Amino acid sequence: MPGLAPPRPIPLRERAAILFVEKGRLDVLDGAFVLVDENGIRLHIPIGGIACLMLEPGTRVSHAAVALAARAGTLLIWVGEAGVRLYAAGQPGGARADRLLYQARLALDDDARLRVVRRMYARRFGEDPPARRSVDQLRGIEGARVREMYKALAARHGVRWEGRHYDPTAWNDADLVNRCLSAATAALYGITEAAVLAAGYAPAIGFLHTGKPQSFVYDIADLFKFDTVVPEAFRVAAAAESGKPLEGRPVTNPVAEVRRRCRDVFRRDDILARLIPAIEDVLSAGGLAMPEAPPEAQPVVLVDEGKQGDDGHRG
Repeated sequence: MPGLAPPRPIPLRERAAILFVEKGRLDVLDGAFVLVDENGIRLHIPIGGIACLMLEPGTRVSHAAVALAARAGTLLIWVGEAGVRLYAAGQPGGARADRLLYQARLALDDDARLRVVRRMYARRFGEDPPARRSVDQLRGIEGARVREMYKALAARHGVRWEGRHYDPTAWNDADLVNRCLSAATAALYGITEAAVLAAGYAPAIGFLHTGKPQSFVYDIADLFKFDTVVPEAFRVAAAAESGKPLEGRPVTNPVAEVRRRCRDVFRRDDILARLIPAIEDVLSAGGLAMPEAPPEAQPVVLVDEGKQGDDGHRG
């Protein structure tokens, strides 16, 4: 008798956003993802229904677990104790050469790149950017506006603000609000990178941000940052600094509280369903046509069955 059909990746828009895991061993038991702690207790994790698994210190991952995560299209991200981003692997991105070539052509064409950056600016601020400005000039204008947005949020929530400072090598040296912001943005960057890979694009090929492994991730995450995770970080920091309860509960662990609230806002605002359309929209502003995939290219997952998986998932 024929065996069971291979598992079908669940589209990113239908998944839960993130799950943090620490102090345990991730393995596969009876074909399912399990977490085994020091006492041998097993917790099943629905890996195919999660966009991004954040692995904190004390986590070990078996070969079988990484392979299963890759088949399920789930991004594994190794993070520090406070959510500091370290390394990512195990997600089946880059399966579509046509998408990668398209993104690279846009980034290498100065006019197309400027059009993409202008679309990002318009989506982020709700207005067209100033005319006849270069990418570098728009980057400077955007930076100035972002600094004012941080300052306004700090004033609104009554939080002392001395600027955005982030040093992953000196986490404890940062003030409370910066630690909350770092935890919040790490969660957003995680699901954004999962979306970039699921759509078949490269995280490193950015347009406004350049030179970093996650440049394009930062480009896309910035479109959502101030509407989602940044306000939550300021709310938590304000409650923790003042000693007041937040929605009836005391804030005893600000970083953990930020993570929970980010999880909730991702679900409430349906971020996973909005990320890939946002990626396609900003890239379409470049005005270049998608190259044709060569005949030997790996096909899109389940192309004849309603396109259940995302374009970046391997078949």
